[in-house]
Amino acid sequence: MNFGAVPVADAIGAILAHSVRLEGRRLRKGLVLTAQDVAALARDGHSEVTVARLAPQDCAEDEAAQRLAMALVPDPEAAGIRLSAPFTGRVNIFAQGPCVARFDTGRLLALNQVDPMITLATVPNYTQMTAGGMIATVKIISYGVPDRALDRACDLGRGAIEVAVPVFKNAGLIITDIAGGPGAKGADAIEARLQALGMALHSTMIVPHRISPLAEAISGCDAEMILILTGSATSDAMDVAPEALRSAGGEVTRFGMPVDPGNLLFIGQIKGTEVIGLPGCARSLALNGADWVLSRLACGLAVTSADIASMGVGGLLKEIPSRPMPRARKPRQGA
Repeated sequence: MNFGAVPVADAIGAILAHSVRLEGRRLRKGLVLTAQDVAALARDGHSEVTVARLAPQDCAEDEAAQRLAMALVPDPEAAGIRLSAPFTGRVNIFAQGPCVARFDTGRLLALNQVDPMITLATVPNYTQMTAGGMIATVKIISYGVPDRALDRACDLGRGAIEVAVPVFKNAGLIITDIAGGPGAKGADAIEARLQALGMALHSTMIVPHRISPLAEAISGCDAEMILILTGSATSDAMDVAPEALRSAGGEVTRFGMPVDPGNLLFIGQIKGTEVIGLPGCARSLALNGADWVLSRLACGLAVTSADIASMGVGGLLKEIPSRPMPRARKPRQGA
């Protein structure tokens, strides 16, 4: 591609590089200049104009963006994804409904190294999305890019963007109660989380904060997923809630996570049903580690102990005002 200032008379058929105001209107950058546009520029006193001209081996920005987006998501409808029409070298990639975004990060990293003018920006891998949420954006920075580079980027990125949609319809919530504890506080926040995933709150049970009644509630819950919110923080792998799951015949596959807020989470299963022991911070709608685990499991994605361990990099989340013991205490006045 050739780029630079040329005499106005020589600009017919070139791409206008910078917007120009003239004769009560505006010629926008990216416009392919016609003879009428060039005549208007000359009448307005412009002797030269900055333009771009594509070489025969170049692909124009909009076509390039569309080709790359279609390579990334070859069948958008089947994938539950929507692509915008190309504009100014950009195509946006949206979720059609609740889902978790999934990327082949290695190939997308390679794609972004093909040519600095060919770019792809995404949300973090495994981000929970709502209907209409933007998953990624393709942007061709220059007015055109070499076909060879575009072909390479398309090959690297082919099928590398997808989403996982929820596979469960509901979840049951079991709350344990202690004297002077929070009681049912937080149930609304849990229900809102499920609704954001297109799921329903199947049932809410409140039981004493003891192993036996909690185990009985777990055994009797026939929801597709089971969520446990304890009145007292689960501070050990042998604490009431994990022990109740074991007593009911289930297993604990992970206790604790390197995400803050959200450290005191555990996950397990009972008779093939996923169980999440929620941290106390799940009573707030603020993002916490439980959101990352709940969204993946709701979409049928396995969450292993190693997966949770890997969440620590990037797992220092925003402090929330309701946190009973903030990470950093405010300095005393005068200190």
